[in-house]
Amino acid sequence: MNTNKQPLFIAFSSQKGGVGKSTFTTLVASLLHYRLGYNVAVFDCDFPQHSLIQMRARDMGSIMSNEVYKKLAHKQFTTINKKAYPVMQHRADGVLDEVAQFLQSATVSVDVVFFDLPGTVNSAGILKTLAGMHHIFTPITADRVVMESTLIFTQVLNDVVRKRGATAIQSISLFWNQVDGREKSTLYGVYEDLIKKLGIHLMRTRITDSKRFRKEGEADAKTVFRSTLLPADERLMKACRLDLFMDEFLRTVKL
Repeated sequence: MNTNKQPLFIAFSSQKGGVGKSTFTTLVASLLHYRLGYNVAVFDCDFPQHSLIQMRARDMGSIMSNEVYKKLAHKQFTTINKKAYPVMQHRADGVLDEVAQFLQSATVSVDVVFFDLPGTVNSAGILKTLAGMHHIFTPITADRVVMESTLIFTQVLNDVVRKRGATAIQSISLFWNQVDGREKSTLYGVYEDLIKKLGIHLMRTRITDSKRFRKEGEADAKTVFRSTLLPADERLMKACRLDLFMDEFLRTVKL
């Protein structure tokens, strides 16, 4: 558990859509809350899609319509003896004040608050909100457009926000996502050299891509990967190296 009075504020944040920030918010929040014993809250600030709010609604429907999921959920919630973590909707501007009010009125001690933020630093209040995070994680793919926007975004955080002094940020980390295990792309080496020269931290674990993860939500599915109500299946975690990522994540945020 988090021994600090104030919970950790963590964001999976990116300038580019479709690289996995909402997916990783869900994966890590669910693993911490349901499997590792921490108390988690999630604020979905990604206007207008609010994909995590929508995901929670879909997950409720999936559990009710799938006997395997229903049994897993029943066993889980009777074992851990706590509720599902809350997923709340708010705009990025002013969300830190909203979180402060939520924490004051929370009936359980919250260890980690996750923020799913809009994919642009031009959004209202986004820089101020990012400056209030303790740890920021940014998924990247070996794509020129993704890398250019990500490196600019990360440098803005490093150079502008952190040097102002009025920031809570303790770490900013990039990590490779959607890596094709068969691909021997020289782009990874080129980009890693550039990231190193810019003085940006890159996590060691590369998350590999798998078509199996896209089968979630099927009526006859037997395993869970991305869900706001259940943690990822351990075999699926190993298949994409999410287990290794979690070890590195926990060391980074010092949980």
